[in-house]
Order: sequence, then structure tokens, then C-alpha cells
Amino acid sequence: MTERETTRLVAWSQELRRVHHRLREALSVTRAALADGTPGEAATRELLLYCHGFCAALDAHHQGEDRTLFPALAASHPRLRPVLRSLQQDHSMIGHLLGGLQAAVAGAAPPEELARHLEGIAAIMENHFRYEERQLLTVLETLELAAGPGEVLGPL
Repeated sequence: MTERETTRLVAWSQELRRVHHRLREALSVTRAALADGTPGEAATRELLLYCHGFCAALDAHHQGEDRTLFPALAASHPRLRPVLRSLQQDHSMIGHLLGGLQAAVAGAAPPEELARHLEGIAAIMENHFRYEERQLLTVLETLELAAGPGEVLGPL
């Protein structure tokens, strides 16, 4: 195997780490916008934008994994199918929580309620990312997948 091929293979594990890092940062920015507590319409619009951006990015990441990455992993590593099912269940639960956050933001919920939504998402998201990294990073170092990172892991 050439150095270029090795670099290409290892890239999937690095890409997953990078996307998880960016999503953690997006959540942090969203939480900071809420903690800022600036009253008024401008602050509400800003929070809405942060929440929308974070929710869209996380959802796109999970859709890419479910649509492209997980089927490729299941085909090449059948022993991972229970892990992949568990990760997909997490995706569904996180999607439900994101929907609750979006509804709360759209309904102008008080900051305490929004903070509870973000805390719940943060806890599940962090557990999910850690489990996914423990279970998949080594396998991703050898995965050959003819797709772009944005298609597989979302647009981040």
C-alpha cells in the first residue's frame, strides 16, 4: 500500500474526529448565546440562528452516517451491526431532542427551558460521540469508501 493510499484510508477516522469537534464547538457557541442573556428581539433572533445551525449540522451528520457510512461498515464488518444499530437508535433519540429544542426556540421558551434542552442534547451527544469513536475509529482507518466527507459525515 502506498503512502497516499494509507493517508486516504486513515482520513475517515480523522474526518469523524474533526466533525465531532466542530459539532461540540457549535453546541458550545449555542450554549454561550443562551447564557449571554441579552434581552430583546435581536438576542432571540441570534439564539434562533445558532440553534437552527447547530440542529441542522448535527442532523445532517447523523443522516450521512445512517445513509452512507453505516451501511458500508455493516457490509465490510458484519460484527459491528449491533453497534451500528445502537448508534442509529441514538441518532433517532437525538433527533427527537433536537425537535424539542427547535420547538422551544420557535415558541420563545424561557432561557431556563432552553438550557434544559441543550443540557439533555449535550449529555446524549457526548456519550454518543465517545461510544462511536471507541467502536469505529480503528475500523475507519481501514475503510475504503468512494464518497466525499460531506456526504458521509455531514457538511461540517
